[in-house]
Amino acid sequence: MATLLVPASVPSPAEDAEQLRKAFAGWGTNEALIIQILAHRNAAQRKSIRQSYAEMYGEDLLKELDRELSCDFERIVLLWALDPAERDTYLAYEATKRFTASNWVLVEIACTRSSHELFMVRQAYHARYKKSLEEDVAQHTTGDFRKLLVPLLSSFRYEGAEVNMTLARSEAKILHNNISDKVYNHDEFIRILTTRSKAQLNATLNHYNDEFGHAINKDLKADPEDEYLALLRATIKCLTRPEKYFEKVLRKAIVRLGTDEWALTRVVATRAEVDMEQIKEEYHRRNSVPLDRAIAGDTSGDYKKMLLALVGSEDA
Repeated sequence: MATLLVPASVPSPAEDAEQLRKAFAGWGTNEALIIQILAHRNAAQRKSIRQSYAEMYGEDLLKELDRELSCDFERIVLLWALDPAERDTYLAYEATKRFTASNWVLVEIACTRSSHELFMVRQAYHARYKKSLEEDVAQHTTGDFRKLLVPLLSSFRYEGAEVNMTLARSEAKILHNNISDKVYNHDEFIRILTTRSKAQLNATLNHYNDEFGHAINKDLKADPEDEYLALLRATIKCLTRPEKYFEKVLRKAIVRLGTDEWALTRVVATRAEVDMEQIKEEYHRRNSVPLDRAIAGDTSGDYKKMLLALVGSEDA
């Protein structure tokens, strides 16, 4: 479930656009008003506000926000203001660039979005950058990473609940044999992870656990320092238990020496309308501390207020 809190009665997009214009007026920006509006509107409403702003004032709301805001607060507001497919397009592009490269972000986009959402990201990427996402990823990755990431991002998985248990048993054995032989990049291994529906994968991995006595990710820890194996584990976690994956990302972002605002911002912006409630529950279970309290203790100012509003905090 989402944690986004939208009022029962919402002003028209034109009224919101007018209020945002007022927030930019004068000597200082009214950050509280920006949070009050944007942190409590869903994706369709935010898109309508952007359209109304452009029609009323002849300017791009995103560019106005970019001019008026700064630092971490600017990044969370800009990411949040984007349409989900636009946001993922931006994050994916950033993830392929030298100084912001991140295979983890690419796995998140490929494995935690629905087939339709991922298709929309590929379309948006093509329209914005005049090349395909797969092309950019192939150009900026090599070896086993390229072999895994390109088909993950190209996938259009079946979304239904139907499961073939005979297939689950046979493919669990294929995965186990590949792992036993330490052939983690085998074509069949990659094929199963990148083409099977999430329901089918769950059935296969449940059978793996039952048949061989432990979860597949435990067997993929043969070398804890191997980055490719870590990416395989992240792929499986994103496909099967995304709330556990994102809880770990948030935990590492918050408890490390110096907050990883980049990761914290990305997860909150991309999951607040999706499954942040489950992530919060997992975070509390794993750390015995509510997520909003952890965020409040590790951030400050308008950045903290925006994050708390998006995770549904009562103190926002």
